[in-house]
Amino acid sequence: MEVFLPIAQVFVNPIEILLLSAIVGVLSGLFGVGGGFLMTPFLIFLGIPPAYAVANEANNILATSVSGSTTHYLKNSLDYKMGFMIVIGGAIGTALGIYTFTYFKGIGKIDTVISLAYMYILAIIGTLMLVESLGEIDKAKRNVLVKKKLHVHYWFHGLPLRMRFPKSKLYESIFTPIIIGLIVGYIAAIMGIGGAFILVPAMIYVIKMPTKLVPGTSLFVTIFVSVIVTFLHSFNYGSIDLLLVLMLIIGSIIGVQIGQKLGESIDSSGLRALLAILLLIVGIAIAYDTFFTDEIKNGIIKTTSSDLNFFSKFIVDFSKEMSFFYGLFTIMFAVLLGVGAALIRRLLSNLRRKFLAKA
Repeated sequence: MEVFLPIAQVFVNPIEILLLSAIVGVLSGLFGVGGGFLMTPFLIFLGIPPAYAVANEANNILATSVSGSTTHYLKNSLDYKMGFMIVIGGAIGTALGIYTFTYFKGIGKIDTVISLAYMYILAIIGTLMLVESLGEIDKAKRNVLVKKKLHVHYWFHGLPLRMRFPKSKLYESIFTPIIIGLIVGYIAAIMGIGGAFILVPAMIYVIKMPTKLVPGTSLFVTIFVSVIVTFLHSFNYGSIDLLLVLMLIIGSIIGVQIGQKLGESIDSSGLRALLAILLLIVGIAIAYDTFFTDEIKNGIIKTTSSDLNFFSKFIVDFSKEMSFFYGLFTIMFAVLLGVGAALIRRLLSNLRRKFLAKA
């Protein structure tokens, strides 16, 4: 069974999309990392043009980030002030990233740029994760305790314009979170990822935020960055496909909830090494497609209005004739699904607690 995506102009198997997005969602929930750097390459392997894969995965990340951030909001584990400082840099970085994206799209090299970016990023992340996880496993076997310095100061801790962040109990220069946000926004605009693999370590080791506030604040920042990326891709290129977004969001949200539950009871040290190996394999596969095979044939089909069903025709006309409102609609669509998923999860959790209490 295949479904035609009216915006991306390709046929896809919805079962494959749902399963892959659910699996990536489980990994995201289990390891606390964004799944964009895995899901976007998978979409490309399924025949979706890279420029469309990036835009639609950004919208998917928006939904999952809203879902996770809502959960942390209910637990009061976010630092809004720090988050807004990072968002300022994220907005600037996103604008620069979209400008870069437009330049390479104009000269017809954007697909190659996206493939190369993923190849290098996955190689770097996979290698670092593998080294770290193998080191943790080795230390656990030898019962080695590593003492870390409580305070390590670098040059950026001496930057001017310091500000107090009461929630995190920090006194930090505003330039530090802004620069971090700029890097995250730039990468997100080009690669369609949330940037958690940069943001989370930076918040812990650079900004020195309390660990319990990092996941929620990271998701909070990702919401704003993903909103900007989604809207600009939709408005400038008309590359958001609601049918694809719906499949991605449903699979991802279900997978994330399962992954978070598994993470509460499973030691992820060994599994983290397997995830690192998976990232390296995906990076090698992208390199192979980029350098050793012909250009990916996406099977783009030129259709006319009469060839599309009513819903597909509506999506195409909506995206072309009212691109601004279509961009806003895709954002609201993702936000509502994300909030709905978080509220349903909380409701089920409360019902479970009441049932166990009665039992």
